[in-house]
Amino acid sequence: MKQAAESGHWGISVRYLGIDYGKRRVGLAICDGGQTITSPLAVLEGRGDVFAKIQGIVKAEAVGALVVGLPLNMDGSEGPQAAATRQFGDKLGKCVGLPVHFQDERLSSFAAEQDFAGIDLPKATRRKPLDAVAAAHILEAFLEAHRA
Repeated sequence: MKQAAESGHWGISVRYLGIDYGKRRVGLAICDGGQTITSPLAVLEGRGDVFAKIQGIVKAEAVGALVVGLPLNMDGSEGPQAAATRQFGDKLGKCVGLPVHFQDERLSSFAAEQDFAGIDLPKATRRKPLDAVAAAHILEAFLEAHRA
């Protein structure tokens, strides 16, 4: 795993795109150039051409590396979904030509749901933004783990 202090040209820090990969939706989040603020960005629906959509976002947002949430079991082991996520991340990295980092995403969905606690929204309305918020939690955990 590369350190979060990767630098681009002129000493500018890399912007990371956080990804919460799921079978139905892919949540996206981004950090600022100083790697101090993470923000939910988008939720991609369906399996259409997710790689092309992410590639467009990577270019538009000047992203330098990807952080994909890895769904580990509570005991830290990897199951079938973690294997599928690694395959997705590896393929995406090759497609967009960027390094991919994997970050333990255990409890990121729970944290995202806690962010919405007390907000009176129907469950169907709440589900979509939760994926982007979970991606922001994954990205924040990655950045915190790699700060000097």
